[in-house]
Amino acid sequence: MPRRTATMLASTLVLIALLCAGVLIKVPYSEMSPGPTVNTLGDAGGEPVLQISGRKTYPTSGHLNMTTVRVTGADYNMNIVEAVYGWLAHDNVVVPHDTLYPDGKTEEQSTQENAEEFSQSQESAKVAALRQLNIPVSSRIIVSSVIKDSPSEGTLHAGDVIKAVDGTAVKEPQDVAKLVTKHQPGEDVSFTIVPADEAKAAEKAGKEPEASEKVTVTTAKSPDGDRAIVGIQAGTDHTFPFTMDIKLADVGGPSAGLMFSLGLVDKLTPGSLTGGKFVAGTGTIDDKGTVGPIGGIEMKLVGARAAGAEYFLTPDQNCAAAVSDIPKGLTLVRVKTIADATKSLDKIRAGDTAGLPSCSAS
Repeated sequence: MPRRTATMLASTLVLIALLCAGVLIKVPYSEMSPGPTVNTLGDAGGEPVLQISGRKTYPTSGHLNMTTVRVTGADYNMNIVEAVYGWLAHDNVVVPHDTLYPDGKTEEQSTQENAEEFSQSQESAKVAALRQLNIPVSSRIIVSSVIKDSPSEGTLHAGDVIKAVDGTAVKEPQDVAKLVTKHQPGEDVSFTIVPADEAKAAEKAGKEPEASEKVTVTTAKSPDGDRAIVGIQAGTDHTFPFTMDIKLADVGGPSAGLMFSLGLVDKLTPGSLTGGKFVAGTGTIDDKGTVGPIGGIEMKLVGARAAGAEYFLTPDQNCAAAVSDIPKGLTLVRVKTIADATKSLDKIRAGDTAGLPSCSAS
């Protein structure tokens, strides 16, 4: 066999061997890529994303799109070839597996956590929207969950309204933990509560729960230290003056909160918030209307622009990462609160884009 032919054959065999090794050798990485975007003013799965009853609504136009990121599953084993392709691809991001699934979290656990965060984001979106419109919202501190085999099991129940701890009124969920941890493990804590069933009955009647009772829980030592615990998670429950439902399947996490809020504001006020423009965005939101950062901002920008977005509402804390690679034709608009977002939408609607707050690398 001629030397040149032998050399080419050997090189081909080596290349094949390397490719086989690349396919067979697994690496601890996962991939993120742009996911679908959904217009919160429109329909999804054959029904409106935002549904309001018991209150007058108004026609809307344009887009207020929430954005998503696709990720590989917890059990997906990426090989070297896929990792290299992902690193080189412009629209994908390869990250350590533990970034998406820390502490060995399974896909089921991640899905459940995302579902819970999505549900909470919907609640906060409603509160933020109504408060932006100066529509009163009633709030109360409740027992969100009771840990199995904890001191509170059988005494406190999910849905119980917590009025006070040791006689001190509570106004925020964190107040409960602060008051409990003033005790030493083994000491008693007195809770003033409205039982869950009575609270639900009052809410159904359109009234605030009034009748209360006192229960005592003996604290235990926390598993990670010497602080006192009672084994509950406190949260906030709200009563809305009319019904608002957010219908969107196969989406998880808290990052659509801002866009849900803006969609509700648009439907509850005369005129179009966007002026018919295509606006997309992302960001968590809390009950006070503060916009928080999210993950995968680069992927969301790509997905938004591919869908046709001209403007992207960007959480202030994501701006530095977002400006590193802005898709052509997309204008980033920096937001810190829902009030910031509505003011910027006013400018977009009026064509005053020179006055929009922009993102910077710092």
